[in-house]
Amino acid sequence: MALYRFRSASSLISKFLPPSNTLRSFSSETQSVKKKIMNYIAHLDINSQIGSCMPLIAMQIDTIIHNIEVNPGYGGKLVHSTGTSAKLLKDPIGRYFLVMLPLKDEKLIDTKCQAMIGSVSNPSHNTKKLRKAGQSRWLGRRPVVKGMAMNPVDHPHGRGDGGTWSSGSHGRTSLTPRGKPCKSGYKTVSPKKRK
Repeated sequence: MALYRFRSASSLISKFLPPSNTLRSFSSETQSVKKKIMNYIAHLDINSQIGSCMPLIAMQIDTIIHNIEVNPGYGGKLVHSTGTSAKLLKDPIGRYFLVMLPLKDEKLIDTKCQAMIGSVSNPSHNTKKLRKAGQSRWLGRRPVVKGMAMNPVDHPHGRGDGGTWSSGSHGRTSLTPRGKPCKSGYKTVSPKKRK
């Protein structure tokens, strides 16, 4: 693969370079050749760069990216789960790029941070159905049991007859197995003061 890249790079350079005897005499011409090569690389088809890792400032607007660094040099932290991708939205605002994350959330990221072009593979991962309960056990997921179905010693919602204590006339909020409120947290203001 590396040999192929070297050959394609050398053929690319030979496209733009004049014969070697004229190159020695004209140093200004070498500068123009460098500019031609840089322009050619800048306008390459983005599909040929998929999988490349580069700083955000070197990418074009509306590029699909993944595995984005939050701080330069700290490695990719954002958008690296299966089937996800982000998008560069606008030109840099100062030294920050506006990036749209998978859940339509927008974030400013430093232009020196690196990211990979393209999206992560296997986009149909979320749509896969598990065929049986044992398949979720193979993935390390334990079964979920409602607190109502447990005994009182096991959970604050537990009752012997399968009823609920967490709603209705009993006035209790939903609790975690350790007895802490799980939906609204501890009440800090009395209901009379709220009215």
